[in-house]
Amino acid sequence: MSAGRYEGALREVIHAFKYEGRRSLANPLGGMVRNAGAVMLDGCDSVVPVPLHPWRRMQRGFNQARDLASHLDRPVVDALWRVRSTASQMALPADARRTNIRGAFICSPFACVEDRILVLVDDVRTTGATLDECAKVLLTAGAREVRALTVAFA
Repeated sequence: MSAGRYEGALREVIHAFKYEGRRSLANPLGGMVRNAGAVMLDGCDSVVPVPLHPWRRMQRGFNQARDLASHLDRPVVDALWRVRSTASQMALPADARRTNIRGAFICSPFACVEDRILVLVDDVRTTGATLDECAKVLLTAGAREVRALTVAFA
């Protein structure tokens, strides 16, 4: 589920948040996601932000998905680790996105996901390849159910 379409003013706000480091936008964007995704959040055990590769996180200075997750009034669990750096999904066609992201995530050995209902959180869903890959990892690790929330969909 997404709070809106990735176009117009919402696209501009997401870009300012993600690429210009305007982290204060996490609060209103998180509020949009929380309101739009109330049904998805209902009954979940925790929210899981889609992780950035450590190099990308270091370059950006923060993980936008984690900032969003912290505004959803649910426990945030860093259950996923991004273990492989990938090309930016933004520049790839749909079929190449799945190949690009395959094997990029593992479940953290410190996270307890078994028999839990988890909600993945990210900023934008385009093809769903990243969310699908993350969900597969969590389900393989024993999660009972994985849902997904984003600010916008393309």
